[in-house]
Amino acid sequence: MKITRVGTIPSMVGPADWFTGSVRVDSLFPPDGGRHSNGGLVTFEPGARTRWHTHPAGQTILITQGLGWVQREGSPVEEVTPGDIVFFEVGERHWHGASPLMGMSHIAITEVLDGKAVDWLEPVTDEQYKK
Repeated sequence: MKITRVGTIPSMVGPADWFTGSVRVDSLFPPDGGRHSNGGLVTFEPGARTRWHTHPAGQTILITQGLGWVQREGSPVEEVTPGDIVFFEVGERHWHGASPLMGMSHIAITEVLDGKAVDWLEPVTDEQYKK
């Protein structure tokens, strides 16, 4: 058993090569001790979002507050609210973030395969985001 105490892992600013806009990432647990997933609390300010990306072993996000948008390639943008759970399939190209006028937070649980959890791609353009 391992207990990770609040405050033992510092918050980080979401890097520009992962996100557009103001984002804070709080790591909840790393893929260690035999665990094959990682978890984080991600907080998006209004208009902030991830880049397009894929996951070699899938990702689940649990919306905890605010109003968010999610999109998989080739499908319309969908609104998500607290309590919604979104699963992104293995290799599914997608993005997620806050709505333009309200921030959003989610807990992301990402499976790790061969030491890799995500493949970051190009930014979501303002035109793509506002569709």
